[in-house]
Amino acid sequence: MENANVDRSHRSGYAALIGKPNVGKSTLINALLGQKISIVTRKPQTTRHRVLGILSEDEFQLILLDTPGIIQPKYGLQRAMMRSVTGAAQEADVLVFIIDATRQKIDFRTLDLIAGKPTILAVNKSDLVSQDQMLPLAQSYSEEAEFEEVIPISALKGKNLDRLIAAIVDRLPQGPPLYPKDVVSEHPERFFVAEIIREKIFEQFRQEIPYSCQVNVVSFEERKQEKTLIHADIVIERDSQKGILIGKKGAALKQIGIRARIDIEEFLGEPIFLNLFVKVRADWRNKEAFLKSYGYDGR
Repeated sequence: MENANVDRSHRSGYAALIGKPNVGKSTLINALLGQKISIVTRKPQTTRHRVLGILSEDEFQLILLDTPGIIQPKYGLQRAMMRSVTGAAQEADVLVFIIDATRQKIDFRTLDLIAGKPTILAVNKSDLVSQDQMLPLAQSYSEEAEFEEVIPISALKGKNLDRLIAAIVDRLPQGPPLYPKDVVSEHPERFFVAEIIREKIFEQFRQEIPYSCQVNVVSFEERKQEKTLIHADIVIERDSQKGILIGKKGAALKQIGIRARIDIEEFLGEPIFLNLFVKVRADWRNKEAFLKSYGYDGR
């Protein structure tokens, strides 16, 4: 017997945000959710894992997948990241292909992932260019792939985000919520704590250091009448990187800890003790055992 209380107008499903590095995918998912769940820096390839965020309203539940920027992979970690992008595109009900309105150079290789899926072209940073600049760029992409809708947006300024949500939801299948309505992400608190620490490393260091780092939360101890105690390892590939990361008399590592603690406390809504340790795991980005233990597909 069918449940008479089922709302057949309710829609639920997955939308994957895909595109090249630094087009604003993480900024967009944070803006759509109204809170920060994906780290954002000026450096490309900040996102490594597929980050899942859940936007729930009375009429729909939209599950957003933030993915790493599409690149030609050069080592094991990057190959795992690109498999994550492919997996998200295959799993999603709708794809949001994001391009940067300020970049006139077009890379059509990134369009390979969208075949056969309802896809929306989101032209981000549209507030920074004129209509005359933006239209030819959108037209060039539209001539190479079939987009169901083209929407100029600004993730940073909030431009046209309601329109984008409506366009995605219209293409989701009808069905009940897939998660409880009060859940914003399926990732545990440890995941977000590690991501916050990694964000501070990206902000503080240049060149290869951020890309050689992996952050693992080793313990997360909630204590009665005391601050929550968090121990995290920062894994790097070479001894020389360890010295740079720690800094003179530990100053650089201390600064990472101070800045990360502020954001973690804001995220958790409670005071914490944060202990950071630096460990060397030679060439971990190319070793299957390390990649798998750190949550990546190491094939």
